[in-house]
Amino acid sequence: MSISRREFVASAAALGLAGVCAPAAVPAQNKKPAPAIHNRFAVATYSFWQFRPERVEIETCLDAAAAMGFDGVEILHRQMKEESNGYLQRLKRQAFSLGLDLCGFSTHQGFVFPDKAERKKNIDHTIHCIELAYKLGIPTMRVNTGRWGTIKDFDELMKNRGVEPKLEGHTDDEGFKWVIDSLERCLPKAEECGVVLGLENHWGLGRTPEGVMKIVDAIDSPWLEVTLDTGNFLEDPYDKLEQLARRTFLVQAKTYYGGGKWYTLDLDYPRIAKMLKKHNYRGYISLEFEGNEDPYTAIPKSLAMLKNAFTS
Repeated sequence: MSISRREFVASAAALGLAGVCAPAAVPAQNKKPAPAIHNRFAVATYSFWQFRPERVEIETCLDAAAAMGFDGVEILHRQMKEESNGYLQRLKRQAFSLGLDLCGFSTHQGFVFPDKAERKKNIDHTIHCIELAYKLGIPTMRVNTGRWGTIKDFDELMKNRGVEPKLEGHTDDEGFKWVIDSLERCLPKAEECGVVLGLENHWGLGRTPEGVMKIVDAIDSPWLEVTLDTGNFLEDPYDKLEQLARRTFLVQAKTYYGGGKWYTLDLDYPRIAKMLKKHNYRGYISLEFEGNEDPYTAIPKSLAMLKNAFTS
């Protein structure tokens, strides 16, 4: 039986009451200060590929990530050359042998379709990807709301700052209902596999923090949280990022060395780190490099910058 996030949190808090009957605490003068907790750092395989014509293999990304000093890797589903169980287990073995966590799985789907059959196709795809993440031992998977699709070309959408008109004859309220209903149908599989879905502030109905939280709060499940992308709020990002911080399960951190492919943001990462620390975010910072510089020079620079921001 599925439980809501509120029930999940309440039961966890109740279990904490067991400490009331525990042995007396060590006197304060004998206690040592708790060690500082620092975030760990991952790199998305997308950072090495960026949808260039020639795919960069996941195996190559794993080797490079380990050599550069990352703690983990986030795998982009579209970058995988196959989906056989043998391939998945080889990736898992390679990551472990390199001392890397496979900490995230990024997928593409959309639920903003009037056609019920089209939504069902995307629900089935999402469930399939949850099962892939489970086989890889990955604990969280990025999901999207999808968008209206009234601007067909992505480059054109970026020129329009991610804003597109609604499909004629339909409303945002309809779109949100489609997304909420679709994600709810994916959650039983997410719970069964232990894979937390992270709704990203992406294009479409997830373009604003209000849109993301409307969906996450309506569903209210411990198996749907937020994947916070630092680069997807193109104007005044900091207050918007903070609106998502309380439910953030994974952070995707954009950098743009060499100038951005579609746009460049001058992000204040010490400020973002301070904000996330205020909200007790202790999870992974996963680099998504989206600049024009050679990834093999830009990614190590990005890692050094993020470490300085998040560990100082």
